[in-house]
Amino acid sequence: MKQSALRVAIFVIANYAVMARAGGLESLENFLKATRSGRAEFTQQVSAPARQGQAARTRNSSGRFEFVRPERFRFSYRKPFEQTLVADGRTLWLHDPDLNQVTARPQAQALGATPAALIATASDLRALQADFVLTEEPAQDGQQWVLATPRQADGAVQRVRIGFRGAELSTLEILDSFGQRSLLSFSQFQANPALDPGLFQFRPPPGADLIRP
Repeated sequence: MKQSALRVAIFVIANYAVMARAGGLESLENFLKATRSGRAEFTQQVSAPARQGQAARTRNSSGRFEFVRPERFRFSYRKPFEQTLVADGRTLWLHDPDLNQVTARPQAQALGATPAALIATASDLRALQADFVLTEEPAQDGQQWVLATPRQADGAVQRVRIGFRGAELSTLEILDSFGQRSLLSFSQFQANPALDPGLFQFRPPPGADLIRP
């Protein structure tokens, strides 16, 4: 009995050691292959760079993120005000209830080399590498990191850092072309939940201003 328990303990420790050695690229690849849908709570901190005569500005928000591969996701912002971003596979919808306004863009044009493509649309590393240069970074703060740099330098995003804690997506750190930094931290992540397809459908509310840039 003692030998059997010892063998189990050795097996568990060995597997834990393998997981601990998994780098950022391996964590990203496993996440893309194994996670077909997901749900998480998130907080977002957006920091604008300081300008002449002005201090740096920081905005905080929070909500829920859900996705189903391929190409469907939803960000439901709750605080400090409600806002919804929905990708239905064809159109990217942004609804701002306070402004009574809906913005609709063709999804293929709006996404491209964006953070959403990194976590919610691509199914493997090869698909991501068509739009990003992926570089593994040293582990930090208990997370494994990947740096994703868009291949086209004239886009809205300069670079994205993706952090994993084990198999779970934990952090997105985004630097845009204006020097603005956005830090998305995920919690209560659920892998492969059964999500209502209606979450990824959107119809503009009656009376809302519809804008198609």
